[in-house]
Amino acid sequence: MKKTKEIFYELREHIPFTLVATLIAIIVVIIFKNLNTEHLFHILHPLHLFFSAIVTSAIYYKYKKNIMNAILIGLIGSIIIGSLSDIIFPYLGGLIFGLKTSFHLSIIENPTIILSTAILGSATGIITQLTKLPHFLHVFLSVFASLFYILAFSTALTSLQLILTFTIIFIAVLIPCCISDIIFPLLFIKKN
Repeated sequence: MKKTKEIFYELREHIPFTLVATLIAIIVVIIFKNLNTEHLFHILHPLHLFFSAIVTSAIYYKYKKNIMNAILIGLIGSIIIGSLSDIIFPYLGGLIFGLKTSFHLSIIENPTIILSTAILGSATGIITQLTKLPHFLHVFLSVFASLFYILAFSTALTSLQLILTFTIIFIAVLIPCCISDIIFPLLFIKKN
């Protein structure tokens, strides 16, 4: 019961920042209409995973000084949950709202980049044990990566669909990012 309360507390605490970051991302896209969103997605998705791995491994390593497990937790947490946030939720949201979104999974298309980025992020988390700034950057980059995924791999969006995209991005970022950075590493720690 206590963990469920903590999960809802973390989600509630992240709502304002996620809303503002999503709004900023959509405004940036409206202002700079000619962005190469596919290219930007392929830059921001690995960056998102890098910062996610820093936080996930740092939180685990803070409580359990096991380097291999911290790297493994950083890898799994960043790649699997980061792919949920940047790819799978936006893809499913695109399907639900009729955006004709095609599916592209970066871990299969660019495994070397994705794995090396997550390993480097995990090692950085263990060495620095930083969590706050990387978590902020993780959430912020995830907003842009999720948005650029929808824009890059969907048909041209109408104004209404862009508003619907706001909802997709908000959900795609809020839930997985809180889970990967905070909840996921703590699942493997037996201490309170």
